[in-house]
Amino acid sequence: MIRQLALSVLLATWLPASIAAAADDAPAVKVPRPPHFVSAKDWGSQPDPIPDARRHTPKYVTLHHAGVLWTVDRDPIEFIRNMQAWGKRRPEIEQPPRNTFWPDLPYHFLIAPDGRIFEGRSLDYEPESNTKYELAGHIGVELMGNFEEQRPSPQQVESAVRLVAWLLHQHELKLGAISTHKAVAKGQTSCPGRDFQRYFDDGQFAKWVDAVLAGKAPTIDLGPPLDDGPTELITETKRK
Repeated sequence: MIRQLALSVLLATWLPASIAAAADDAPAVKVPRPPHFVSAKDWGSQPDPIPDARRHTPKYVTLHHAGVLWTVDRDPIEFIRNMQAWGKRRPEIEQPPRNTFWPDLPYHFLIAPDGRIFEGRSLDYEPESNTKYELAGHIGVELMGNFEEQRPSPQQVESAVRLVAWLLHQHELKLGAISTHKAVAKGQTSCPGRDFQRYFDDGQFAKWVDAVLAGKAPTIDLGPPLDDGPTELITETKRK
């Protein structure tokens, strides 16, 4: 009887600890780098050196749109190369306070309407902006297009979701680290446009990201157009 009691006590103290240890040893879901990824080398990036003072530690993932109407005849690689070259020429072609020199793309990643993800500025350095907020810590993700006037494509949104999930996983960040330009630069911009901002306002974007973090495929349903918003997808807009 005494031996049975001792065994019961031993099991009661050992089993919970063993279960907890097994849970700790369970492998976490590995979030892979999203498909359709184009490295900076592959698209021909030619950055200038960025000062060490601009180095940072990523803490947030901030979504933007380009704010420029996209038409189906445009080439994403040409768009990115032109943006990089324009940033370097800002001191000679822009008026203050927009005449600051940008040695590289202002964003760390740029997403085309077909879902391709282009690597931009090195994650070692903070982004650039024409608005005023603390840039250090922000990973800048830009979707090509103007979502005040057109809607993002499902491919574009899915790539954004998968990219953000991967970045959160890589940098050990929580869902609360996701934000938009409009949210961090309060009162200064409508970026990333009302037809993309809607998915952050209602929490849907975070739900899609959370699904990827859990090892599931996100079900991207953009829903109907906003009552007063654009109706045409970015993949349908033709030059007028």
